[in-house]
Amino acid sequence: MQLSDLLSEDRIACEAGAHSKKRALEALSQLLAQDQLYVTAGDIFDSLLSRERLGSTGIGYGVAIPHGRVKNTRQASGAFIRLAEGIDFDAIDQAPVDLIFALLVPEESTDEHLAILSELASLFNKQGFRDSLRHAGSKHEIYSLIREREQPPT
Repeated sequence: MQLSDLLSEDRIACEAGAHSKKRALEALSQLLAQDQLYVTAGDIFDSLLSRERLGSTGIGYGVAIPHGRVKNTRQASGAFIRLAEGIDFDAIDQAPVDLIFALLVPEESTDEHLAILSELASLFNKQGFRDSLRHAGSKHEIYSLIREREQPPT
């Protein structure tokens, strides 16, 4: 599965005004809930927060990848927000986080969950990609950047 399959422009927010980890997770939960039939934003928030209590998903370089498993969903989905200002996310490098990609997967999805997390970590570990996201002017541009990174070299 490609990352662009997990994401849509409707689940991307630029210059979001969340000023805390909790508010950022709430914003991501709202985005993820938009096209869920049997899962609410509250269910998603509870899942993301429960995972966050086990240890921060802030991977460093201003990036966090919160993730959770939820009943009553059939496929993985993602949401992305770029914050107007970095927030404390208890990241491993203690740097403020301004780029957050949230991942929601079905409760029974273990291998797929780990594979997607690995791909996300690899992608966000690239400084050029992070810089491009920070300078992107729109949701469309952010989505295009993610799609470009997936295309095989020609």
